[in-house]
Order: sequence, then structure tokens, then C-alpha cells
Amino acid sequence: MIQFHLDSSSGVAPYLQIVQQVRHALRLGLLREGDQLPTVREVVSTVTINPNTVHKAYRELEYAGLVTPRPGLGTFVTGSLAGGVPAASYVRLRADLVRWIEDAQRAGLDDESVEALVHGTLREHLRVEP
Repeated sequence: MIQFHLDSSSGVAPYLQIVQQVRHALRLGLLREGDQLPTVREVVSTVTINPNTVHKAYRELEYAGLVTPRPGLGTFVTGSLAGGVPAASYVRLRADLVRWIEDAQRAGLDDESVEALVHGTLREHLRVEP
């Protein structure tokens, strides 16, 4: 089961952080159809967040067709973003990325610089909006 982590210094609304984490987990195949998300109560107790914020995140995921609430049972994944990419590809690419991050750190880049380099390169290379 996914465990949420909130970064109060990110500038991203807490409910959006939850949505992004679920979307990333779906894209990476860490969450699959049929998996249950933590209950609102579990999220509230682990990340100290308002229950309405969790409900808002889960509603947004529901509107996107990614999850379905089942009264009395919880919220379950009903959609996918993995796109049919084999899990082995993600494992290999992640290992390559970890090596690249370690190289960047050895070169003296801090976390913020690494993130800026990655986002800048994505925007330039893939023409992805921030």
C-alpha cells in the first residue's frame, strides 16, 4: 500500500501532492487496478493533514477515472497510467537514474540544482510544461 509524504516547503498544495504521488505510483506500476488506497483516517494519522484535504485528493483521482470509492470498504484503484511499459524497464532506468544522481552529487550539485537540471532538460528536450 502506498504511504504518502507531504513537503510543506514544496509550494504544492497538499491535496495535489497526494494526487501526484498516486499518479506517479500508477505510472511506475507500484499501484495497480484493484489496489486499495489508504483510508482517509490512515492518511490523516500518518501525515497530519485535514481529512477534507484527503477527500479532495481522492475526489480528483476519482474524476480522473483512476480510483473508485466503495462505501464502507475504501477507495480502490480502477485505472492505470503505466502505459504497458514493462516493470523491468522501470527498474533498469531507475538504476541508471540513481547512478546519474550520484554522479551529479559528486560533481557538487545539491538537490535543488539536480531538480532544476532535470526539469530544465525535460522542458527543452520534450517541450514539457512545468
